[in-house]
Amino acid sequence: MSGLKTTETNLDVNEIINSLPENNIKKDSIVILDLLRKLTKKQPKVWGDNFIIGFGNYSYFRKNNKTRFKYINTTFSTNKNKIIQYLTSPSTKKKEFFKKMGTCKWGKGCLHISKLDDIDLKMLKELVSEVKDNSWYS
Repeated sequence: MSGLKTTETNLDVNEIINSLPENNIKKDSIVILDLLRKLTKKQPKVWGDNFIIGFGNYSYFRKNNKTRFKYINTTFSTNKNKIIQYLTSPSTKKKEFFKKMGTCKWGKGCLHISKLDDIDLKMLKELVSEVKDNSWYS
């Protein structure tokens, strides 16, 4: 069985954020970075070649494998038109919660945010606080 594609790197988080185009994605990424740093009480690290910014990590073994892997608890990434907030393990929140959160899309394990002005930041804090120490794998 091969290793993980998404592993921790030595890249500088601030350089990644500063390299984003000057638009709401960059501005919102700075807010998310600060928010996750405060909620997790962990320093951000860049993971993988697609520049996922992660907070915290844990070790696990894959089923029927003796190799220990390290993976991220709470992460976010950006692309040219949205921020993707990855949320470990399913939230106990229901559809009503996400409707109240504002304009965003909820995918399997992630939240797609076009701009922070479209969502209720208090609800995002609540959601991240609930899952910030969870793991993707057990």
